[in-house]
This record gives sequence, structure tokens and C-alpha cells, in this order.
Amino acid sequence: MSCAPCAAISRVLRYHFRVVPPKKVRVLFVCIGNSCRSPIAEAIARHRASDILEPCSAGLAPLGYIVKPTVDILLANGYSAEGLSSKRLAQNAFAAADLIVNLSGHPIDYLPAGRVKVEVWPVEDPYGADPATYQRILQEIEGRVLQLAARFRSRPSGEKGAH
Repeated sequence: MSCAPCAAISRVLRYHFRVVPPKKVRVLFVCIGNSCRSPIAEAIARHRASDILEPCSAGLAPLGYIVKPTVDILLANGYSAEGLSSKRLAQNAFAAADLIVNLSGHPIDYLPAGRVKVEVWPVEDPYGADPATYQRILQEIEGRVLQLAARFRSRPSGEKGAH
């Protein structure tokens, strides 16, 4: 229960100040085959952080499809694999991204200097591993994606850069 003056102030603030939704940050998740780590990150970001992140993924040497263990572990954890595909890292993807998250374990030497912020997430590649490894990797990536989203949610409205 609030006092009358507080209620009146609340009404005034609500009508005179609109809340500006945060701008979405375009994040490009990159791994080697775009079949395990980066699609997992993209699926988690779509599901858990679509209010602040606009995710996509690509690979340095794409496998051409999302491997079954990746799809299985996503579904087992309540994430959709719909719309995920294994694709090559292209120059236009760099231009569209506000942030590149490198999960490949390799440097990406051909990025335009200073144009895009790059974060390196040293996450083990689960390709060919058992389901328990895929689960562990999903949980690690999930934690990192949630931390990334929280970081951008806490930024002032209008600031979307990946500083």
C-alpha cells in the first residue's frame, strides 16, 4: 500500500516518461564447424536473451549441418534447434555484428581492424564426444550467454556497443 502523494507521483512519471526498450546487440557466435558450440550459443541466446541479443552463428570451416548430438542436447534442455544451420563465416556477417564471440579456439585474423569487438570464450569442442560432454558444454555456454545478456541489459538505453 502506498501513500496518496507517492501514488500521484507514480502516475505522473508513468504518463510523462516512457520507457525506451534497450537496443538489441547483434552477436555473431563463431566456432570451427558451426555444428556444435556456436549453434548451441545461438539457440540459447534466441530463447533466453531475445530481448537484448540478436544472435547468429557461423563457422570457420562449416560442417554443413548441425550434428545430431547438438540437436539432441538442445531439445533435452528445452531449446529449439529450428532455424539453425551450419554456414560459413562471411565478410558481411562481420559488418552486421556489434560483437563477435569466438568459440573456435583459434584467432580470427581477417577481422576488420577496430571495426568489431571480439570476445574469446575458451570452450571445449564437444564434436564426437559423449552426451555428458555435450551437456557440460551446453551448461558452460548457457552460463556465458546469460552473463553476456545481463551485461547488456544493465547498460543505459541506447548504448549497444560491445565495449
